[in-house]
Amino acid sequence: MKRLSELEPGTVARIHSFENNDLFLKLMEMGCVPGEWVRVEQVAPLGDPISITVAGYNLSLRLDEADNIFMEEGQR
Repeated sequence: MKRLSELEPGTVARIHSFENNDLFLKLMEMGCVPGEWVRVEQVAPLGDPISITVAGYNLSLRLDEADNIFMEEGQR
């Protein structure tokens, strides 16, 4: 299992769980729910923020937010 912040652009993975319960509700409201497929689209030149596609739309996350999401890599 890897953190979302560790994935390279083009990687497709499924959300497994969250580390920080304080961000859990905020991330779920943005469509980041366990079991949802995510594709990493872009990473900013300095690594923050990252752009992902989740639940059919594009979302930008700060690196500290992405660091709290555990992912399972695989094919969709």
